[in-house]
Amino acid sequence: MKLGLYGLLRGSGVEPDTLVRRARLAEQAGFESLWVGDHIALPADQDGQQPRLEVVVAVSHLAAVTTRVRLGFGVIVLPQRQPVLLAKQLSSIDTLAKGRLTIGIGVGYVEPELRAMGVSLADRGARTDEYLAAMRTLWTEPAPSFDGRFVSFAGVFQRPQPVQRPHPPIVVGGHSAAAYRRAVTTGNGWYGVYLDVEKTARALAGLRKVAVRPPRQPRRARDHDHTTRTGRPRDSATLRRPGSAPVGGPTAHHRRLRHRGTHQLGWRDTRRPPLTIHPRRCCERHDPAITRASGSRS
Repeated sequence: MKLGLYGLLRGSGVEPDTLVRRARLAEQAGFESLWVGDHIALPADQDGQQPRLEVVVAVSHLAAVTTRVRLGFGVIVLPQRQPVLLAKQLSSIDTLAKGRLTIGIGVGYVEPELRAMGVSLADRGARTDEYLAAMRTLWTEPAPSFDGRFVSFAGVFQRPQPVQRPHPPIVVGGHSAAAYRRAVTTGNGWYGVYLDVEKTARALAGLRKVAVRPPRQPRRARDHDHTTRTGRPRDSATLRRPGSAPVGGPTAHHRRLRHRGTHQLGWRDTRRPPLTIHPRRCCERHDPAITRASGSRS
């Protein structure tokens, strides 16, 4: 069993010596990971007056004062961040931490905070999917370019790339069907917090349901007019869920998906964060089982 410690950056933890002391004591005690949540501006009725450090700055500081313990965002509210800047910040932290970063992402739920950051509840899910695809492009492509609804770039590079390749593990937080789908199809795992045993069991059941659900087939009438945002037609392989047999073999399948950012090709990371459930790898065509990571939340 691996234990993670959550919530160092708020309350009395904003005092520099207290933050450092707690992080180092947790590392010495054998905790596997330290996790910090993300809020930028909260209303008064949701602890808006509580002192809270900005999460990217806090994790950077924790990377400097620890040596072994893994560092996790639990979770960062992705749609209220600028993805090109965030990709650079996260790769820099992974470099300075020597490969100890785990990236937890979520869509957010506090409407006043999202609105203050220029994001609506209606498009937070679409932004999250697109931002994650754009960040992966910057981390993995030799000549990155991206043309989306919310972010576009070409002819730019980010170096150094993350120490962990192709990038740090990504876990997806949330308890909705959309969050479970995102965890299974685009993440390395799922992040749960504030759960008892019964709630954990229900969440794991929801993840299993998504993982074994057969892929939806496109309507026949739309087979020839389904296009990406850039206007390029998708073939049937890009419409399949991970775990199904792609048309054209793994190599062509990977190349198409990597270019279009439709979903992340899975891999197995041995340094799994607490309370995660890992999805099937993309081309394990005959193994519908999901791999459950051992762990627990402190």
